[in-house]
Formats: sequence, C-alpha cells, structure tokens
Amino acid sequence: MKNLVNIQQNSKNLKLLYVEDDPDTRNMTSMILNMFFDDIVLGVDGQDGLEKFKSNKIDLIITDINMPNLDGLGMCKEIREIDEDIPIIVISAHNEYSFFLDSIHLGINGYLLKPMDIDQLSMVLSKVVQRSKYLFEAKENLHFLEIYKEAANLSSIVTKTDLKGIITYANEAFCNISGYTTEELIGKSHNIVRHPDNPKEIFEDMWKTISKDKKVWKGIVRNLTKDSKSYYVDSVIMPIMDYNGKIIEYISLRHDITNIMNPLKQLKSAIKDFENPILIYMKLDRFDMIEEFYDNDTMDKIQEKATQHIKKRFAEVYEFDTLYTLDNGEYALLIDYDKYFNTQDEFIGKLLDLQELIKDDVISLENVDYDISIILSVVYEKDKILESAKLGLKELIKNKKDFVIANNFADIAQKRVHKNMKTVSMIQRALKSGNIVSYFQPIVDNKTKEIVKYESLVRLIDEYGEVLSPFFFLDTAKKSNYYAQITQNVLKHSFSVLKIYGVSVSINLSALDIEQKTTRENILQLLEEHSEDASNIVFELLEDESVKEFEVIKQFITDVKKYGVKIAIDDFGAGYSNYERLLDYQPDILKIDGCLIRNIQTSSYSLSVVKSIVTFAKEQGIQTIAEFIENEEIFNIVKELGVDFSQGYYFNKPEPITHYISSEV
Repeated sequence: MKNLVNIQQNSKNLKLLYVEDDPDTRNMTSMILNMFFDDIVLGVDGQDGLEKFKSNKIDLIITDINMPNLDGLGMCKEIREIDEDIPIIVISAHNEYSFFLDSIHLGINGYLLKPMDIDQLSMVLSKVVQRSKYLFEAKENLHFLEIYKEAANLSSIVTKTDLKGIITYANEAFCNISGYTTEELIGKSHNIVRHPDNPKEIFEDMWKTISKDKKVWKGIVRNLTKDSKSYYVDSVIMPIMDYNGKIIEYISLRHDITNIMNPLKQLKSAIKDFENPILIYMKLDRFDMIEEFYDNDTMDKIQEKATQHIKKRFAEVYEFDTLYTLDNGEYALLIDYDKYFNTQDEFIGKLLDLQELIKDDVISLENVDYDISIILSVVYEKDKILESAKLGLKELIKNKKDFVIANNFADIAQKRVHKNMKTVSMIQRALKSGNIVSYFQPIVDNKTKEIVKYESLVRLIDEYGEVLSPFFFLDTAKKSNYYAQITQNVLKHSFSVLKIYGVSVSINLSALDIEQKTTRENILQLLEEHSEDASNIVFELLEDESVKEFEVIKQFITDVKKYGVKIAIDDFGAGYSNYERLLDYQPDILKIDGCLIRNIQTSSYSLSVVKSIVTFAKEQGIQTIAEFIENEEIFNIVKELGVDFSQGYYFNKPEPITHYISSEV
C-alpha cells in the first residue's frame, strides 16, 4: 500500500496518453488509470493517438497493439521519430518472438499483459517512476564539482598539490586558462602561475591558514598565463586530512572572474557594507538561447536596452544605489530589508507583480523586437548571501522556474560538499592502505547447483574495519579523481584470483571504465598476460545514460572477444533501453534484473517478463543468469522457467575468495 501511495504521488502530475480502440476496454481501463493520473488524454486508435500526441504535451503513453487505421507499434514508431525519450508502455496479449523484436527496436519501456490489473500496472509504473528518480539523482551527481564551486565561491578550475605546493593534479580547465599542458604542470611548484604583482602577504596568510590553522582559505588572486597574460581567479584552498588530522595534500578550486572582476568586486564590497540587505539576483530568461540567434553587436544593444528597462522598473518600486551588470545576462541589486520587508507574502507579491510587469516590456531595435523576461533569486539572510543567490539561480535554470527565495542555499550545498569531501578522504585512505578489495559471490548451475563462476564485487574497508558496498562510495569516486584507481584494483584482484585459483570470474565494467583509454589498455594487457585463462573471464556491461562513446564500447567488445572473453549485459529487463543494444553488443549472457526476480513469486508481470526473456534468449543461443535468488521458492521458479544459472543470498553472500575455496576443499 505504501508503494502504491508513492507511485500515485509521483504519477498524479504526469499527463497520460491512453490509446485503445475497444470502447468497453477503454472505459474499464480508464477507471483504473484514474487512480494514478489526474490528466488522461484518450485515443481511439493509433492514428488518433498520434494526432493527440502531437497536439498535447504528453509525459507517458500506454497503448494497445492491435488497432485499426494505425496499430500500436506503428503509432509508437511515428512517435519515436518525434520524441525518442518519451516513456511508452504497451498492453498486449502477445508473448511471441516477433512482437518482442519489434518492441526492442522501438525502445519500449514496459509491457502490460491482458487482462490488466492494478498490481501489474503498479509494477510497471513503479519502474518508470523509479527510472525518473534515478535519472534525477544521476543528474544531481553530475553537478558534484559544480556544487563544490558554488557552495563557497568554488569553481571548476581544479588543482591538487603535495605539502610543499608541488602540483600533483591539474584538470583541463586549469590547463586551458593557464596555457600550460598537464605535462608542463605536474611536478612543478604552483608558483608557475603566480603573478609577481601579488602582495606576498596574501600567500603568507594563505599558507598560515591551510597548513598551520588547517582551515579553508578564500581569496582573489591574480595569476599569469604561459604567454604572460593576467587573469583573476576567486580561489578556495582546502587541506585534505587523514583520520588523525594530518594533512596529506591540498586541493584548490577556482573560478575565472577576469571578465566580471569590477562589478562583482563592487557587489561584494556593497554586501559587506550593507547592515541588513536584501539581494535581488536576476538573469535575462533564455539568455543562452538568445546568444545563438544574434550577433555580438545586436546582443550588446539588447543588453544595454534590457539594463535600462530593468533599472527603470525596479526604481519605480525600490530605492537602490546600483544595478550591478554582471556576466551572461545576470544582474544584481541591493535594497534595505528594514525598509521593504514587512511580511514575506507582501514582499514576494510585490516582486512577482514587478516581474510580471517587466515581462510585458518589449525592446525594439531596427530589425528586432525582444520581449524582456527575467528570473529572480532573492536572499534576505545575510550569511553567504551572494553564494545562496547564485545557487538559487542555478536551481531556477535547472528546474525551468522563474522565482525562488534562496535563503540558506549555500549552507545546504556546503553540507553536501563536506559529506563528499569526507567520502573522498575515506577513498584516499582505502587506496593507500590497500583496502579497496574484491569480494566474490558464487554463480551456480541451476541443473547441478554447483558453483561454475564467481562475480567480483568491489568493497571498501574503512578505518574501523567495516566492509562497505559501492553504494557508500562509488558515485563520489566517479566525480573525483579516484574511480579509475578503484577499477584498476578490482581488475588486479580479479585476474589474480583467475590465475591463483583457476576459477571463472565475472567482472563488472561501466561505460565510464570502457571509455577511459588507460583502463581499456590495461584490460587488454591483462588479457594478453593471462591469455591461456582469458576464456574464463566474463565482462558484465551495465548500460546507462552516461554512455558517450558507443563506437568505442563496440570496438572494445570486439577486441576482448578475440581472447575468448564472454560478454554479459547486467540488469537486463529494466532501466535503460538495453533491449535495443542486443544486436550491437552480441552478448553471450543476459543477467536478468533483480527487481524482476525478487518479485517473481507474487507478480504475474515479473513472471511473464522473465519467461519472455528466457524464451528470447534460448532462441538466440544466449545464456541467462537470475540474480537476487533469496530463497528456495524463487530458485525453483527460475529453474522451471529454464534460466541457466542463479546467484544470490540463497546460495552465498559476497565473501573473500578464500572463504569459498577453503569451503570447497
């Protein structure tokens, strides 16, 4: 019931297109769908559904297959040409090979078998909602370094140094702004970019703060590029300490403020001087899109006119000294809290009215009429007021909103930063102490119940001896500079087990692993060194949204298969559109998604999907593995369905390899 309520909460705001030609079925099914959706658009056949899709902003499609004029799959094909990402669920009594092939090519996201019931619909909608949730979380994590930058005037220009200030890491942004290559920077003192005009007191204060006081230092520094050009950076330098409080290195994060140095510096000074300010931080809506349409001269004229209109409108309501014209179509002004803030509702209402009034303004140039529209991030709690306002603006842009009260946004982001920094430190310690290890979980033959191979699963042992699963550290590692090192450890351990114990090993590889040239080269070298045993290796590929170089992955599969390596697709049957990759990846094994297996005792939907996957796999000569086998009943079901292998806590949990080898002996 709790799960049903969660699904309803997430689906009520979605606009559904439901297509069914039979009136009775359409009416009955609509009654069920009304439990989940407030806004349902009905289509009476495929052609009508296509027209309804074109004329409405649809979030999700549920459709029958056999319909007059245009069948369901034909409609889906037409819709996919318009929107390749729209989630589509098909309802059908079909359960044969040709239907699944067609749906694979169309990237269908879910299946409902007739007759449909609430449990079946809940299961499918749960996966769609869960997928949306995972996508959101993934996008959140992709902003990991951006959060560092914005939370405390951090930026994406990153370097790390040892205790003597020698550069050990420089990201691409640092190389681009400084003009040096990575090779020219690594091993050099950070003084290589120091401008001689900087007062020495700045660096004396910096070193005292980060080394003696062990605190974060912030400040504006003037640097020098390789070709002797000046640039300004707003810098944050933080000591990275081990568990005992000993500094092991320094990390520096910067933001290029060369182009906005003067107005931004003035704004910061004004904030410090203002006893009780309200900061109204704004941006011209769709500014980035406007830049693509007009040349620089026209853009300058638009911004000049926009500045005049914004200043005039705000001056009609508030008294303020300066409208600060910042970069990228951004503006800021400060007003007196004591004078203009009576109640929050009154204050917000007045701002929204002003925002709506500005929206009606039009800039007229010789050949251009531009409708002014602004988005507003407002902060009236002085602590970290500018940082919070910027973060508020980012939230508006990300969520496509136009107004936010951004009080305490910086504190919230800072807490995330501190949590991530602690995780980074934990990863560093584990790497240095050899506590990134592989645990192994057996995979058994369903006919004999004998162990035929082991899956290598990464674990981190923390300073307290607790064994942590990837959930606690892997996402952070991917956004820092340590993920590749973790992968190398897993590969090293896995191939050692292959050589020493002579067992078959299954190793997980993400798109990020394969797309890294050094990781690919290391894998091929390991395969060459262990060529006699390479046929006992399985690489499990997890397809996700992060795939950037699909052709690189295809070539990698071709290269490793030359050594006799087998390819498995992990979590098959849920998540991203891994059906459509079958023809490209040519896998040897399908690992059926654990969510399907876990619910197979109680869900007719899960049972039908697993049955279809097994049927499809057998016709194609592909082996199948069922994960999350937690009890004998589930094992008996998947065995009866014809699944080849099983893995789960019913047999054994992940343990060091010696646990199983000694047990077998």
